[in-house]
Amino acid sequence: MDVPEVTVDWRSKGFWLPEGKLDLPAGLFGGQFTWPLLVLRREAAEANIATMAAYCRRHGWEFSPHAKTTMAPGLLASQLAAGAWGLTVATANQALVLRRLGVPRVLIANQVLDPTTLRWLAQETAAGWEVFFQVDSVAGARAAAAAGRLRVLVELGHEHGRTGIRSLDALEEVARVVADAPGLELAGLTAYEGQLQAQREVDDFLDQVVAGFRRLENAGLLPERPMLSAGGSAWFDRVVERVKPVDATLVLRSGASVTHDDGFYRERTPFLRVPQEGPLAAALDIWAQVISAPEPGLALAGMGKRDAPFDEGLPVPMEIRRADGTYAATTGIEVTKLNDHHTYLSTGEFTLEPGDLVRFGISHPCTAFDKWRHIPVVDDDRRVVDVLATYF
Repeated sequence: MDVPEVTVDWRSKGFWLPEGKLDLPAGLFGGQFTWPLLVLRREAAEANIATMAAYCRRHGWEFSPHAKTTMAPGLLASQLAAGAWGLTVATANQALVLRRLGVPRVLIANQVLDPTTLRWLAQETAAGWEVFFQVDSVAGARAAAAAGRLRVLVELGHEHGRTGIRSLDALEEVARVVADAPGLELAGLTAYEGQLQAQREVDDFLDQVVAGFRRLENAGLLPERPMLSAGGSAWFDRVVERVKPVDATLVLRSGASVTHDDGFYRERTPFLRVPQEGPLAAALDIWAQVISAPEPGLALAGMGKRDAPFDEGLPVPMEIRRADGTYAATTGIEVTKLNDHHTYLSTGEFTLEPGDLVRFGISHPCTAFDKWRHIPVVDDDRRVVDVLATYF
């Protein structure tokens, strides 16, 4: 795939470039950056990419990591270079971006019903692009059939989940509509288990996915080499374990693994259950400056909801850098809430001074990258050695 050249200037949040351009390598604290600033730790991200590539190879799965997490061509190219089968997206706009970047195989893990988008997908399919998307209704299948030649996967869902057909009878019904429609190719079956909370629920649902695959197989609706795709970032070990009996091209879609985190996925990573297979390392930090300490036990950092994810847990204070360049631990300090541009820090008996920098870990990388147009990449010496652009 193509990775466009990244140009940063005064429009790039977190970069302090009133005039001129960024010179690399650059010290993170050398004056070319200001706060808050999201940074990617290169070594951690590279290790995560290698870990997931090796994991899939060991278990006989293809990997199509979810590009929606980063939408950063630099990282997506690294995942493909590590052996990814393709890339996954959630929307047609994201698919368009990947097509323009030259990604040869894309899985849209969602429904597509807009006629304009479907006609474009059919046009690009006819031009040789390998793109798949999901259907979970007769209406969706008919909308696809009206657009032209397309590859689709029927999606099985679970009660109280998001999209996906809820019963095996309905699954076969939709699959037959797809298989009988001129121009449509039924490529296989997809599912998503990530919203389920308990392992028993996950295992039961994945057993249902296998049963759904068998039903379509026995009905003669699947191609000679069908695809079965599942797997978020919280239960991919159970997907690999429970879908073993299926003879298909097995495609895992876990996206958050590329950067992991210090919150939601730190507590839910499958490598807690299978530590011998991992680990993953948190690769994203946000540096923010303490701008006020107005009362005992309270400090305010200049970072807010526009900068840090907060939907699956608040940022986690990890380290303090004093104005003199020395470092301190954040023991006893926690984030209590975020406003648009302020982070409330409960400091207890610890003293934070205005001007101190705090390094925060984040929770849920899927809502971190979209807040930043450009993201510095730092090495283990905290030198900025590259810059990622995001395409949201």
